[in-house]
Amino acid sequence: MRLEARLVDPLDALHTARADGVFRVGLVVPQSGPLGLTGPSALDGALLAAHEVNARGGVRDRLLELVLVDGGGAPAPVAAEVRRLLDAGALDALAGCHTSDVHRAVEQVADGRTAYVFTPPHEGGTRRPGVLCTGIDPAAQLGFAVAELTERHRIGRWAMIGNDYIWPRSVHRAAARLATGAGARVVLERRVPFGGVERQLDALLDALRTARADAVLLSLIGRDLVVFNRALRRSGLDRRLVRLSGALEENGLLAFGGDDTGTLYAAMPSFATLAEEPRRHLAERHRALCGPWAPILDAYAVGLYDGLHLLAELAGRRALEPSGLRAAAAPLLRALPRTAHLARAEGPDFAVLR
Repeated sequence: MRLEARLVDPLDALHTARADGVFRVGLVVPQSGPLGLTGPSALDGALLAAHEVNARGGVRDRLLELVLVDGGGAPAPVAAEVRRLLDAGALDALAGCHTSDVHRAVEQVADGRTAYVFTPPHEGGTRRPGVLCTGIDPAAQLGFAVAELTERHRIGRWAMIGNDYIWPRSVHRAAARLATGAGARVVLERRVPFGGVERQLDALLDALRTARADAVLLSLIGRDLVVFNRALRRSGLDRRLVRLSGALEENGLLAFGGDDTGTLYAAMPSFATLAEEPRRHLAERHRALCGPWAPILDAYAVGLYDGLHLLAELAGRRALEPSGLRAAAAPLLRALPRTAHLARAEGPDFAVLR
C-alpha cells in the first residue's frame, strides 16, 4: 500500500515555495528529549491519519502535509521554531503531542493566530483562543485508578514521584485529593528535573523505604520513568510497592523489559490490547500501511491520530478561526474517548482491567 502522506522538514517549509493545493499542519512531536522514545509511535499515528485524510480527497481537495517540528527540546527553542514557521505563513494549523511545558510555550506563540490541537493527557486549566486539548485532565485520568488500587491492595500510604514541571505538579495535587478520599494518605512527594532521576536514585529509593510507602504514583515520563522502574527492579522494591503511572505506555514498558510483578499499573486513554473494535481496526490499518515491524501505536499515537482527523474535519467545515474553534469543535469532541482505562503490566503487554 502506498503512503499518501508527506513529511516536510521545517527548513524546507521556510525556504521552499509551497505547492498549490496543500494544507500544512505543524506537527510538534518529540524526536529527542524526555519523551523521545514515544516519537516513532506518535509519528506513525500522525502519518496514518494524514494518509487516511488524503486518501479521501484531502482537506477540501487540498493535500494534507505535515511539517515535523521536534517537540522534545526545551520549551523556548521549540516555541521559537513554531513562531518562525507561523511568521513565514508556512503553516495552516498546529497539532502536537509533547510535554505540557512545551505546550504552554507553543500556546503563547499560537495565541489567536492559528488553530492548535494538543492531544495527550494534560494538566487542566484554561487555554488561550484557538487551543483545543483533546486529552484528559488528572482527575479524570486517575479518579478510578487511585480509588480502585487503594481498595484492591489495601493501600494506606501513597508516595508520589515525578518530573518537575507543570503536568506532574497538577497530577500530584489531584492524586493527593483522590487518595485522601479513598481513605489513604500521602507520605512522600518528590519531583526531579528531566534527566535527573539517575543521579538521585539512591536518595529516592531510601525515601520510599523511610516513608514506608505501600504504593507510589509515578508521574515521571519517558526515559526517567524507564530508569526508575529498572532501579526498583534491582532493589526488589518493585515486588513490594504498588506502582501507578499516568504516562506509562507500551513503548516505555518494553524499554525496561516488561514487568511480571502484578503490581505495576497504568491509567491511560488507550492500550494496544483493548478489545474494542475501533482499536483493533486501527492496528490492522497501521500494520497494512507501515508493516509488521512498525512501532506499537500507543496512547500518545492514538490521541494524535484522532486529533489530526479532528483538525481536518474542522478545516473541511471552514471552522479553524481561533475565536470560534472551541464552539465548532464541541460536537466533534463528544465523539472522542475522554476517559482513562486502568491496565496491569503482564510481561511486555498490558492486561486492561477497565
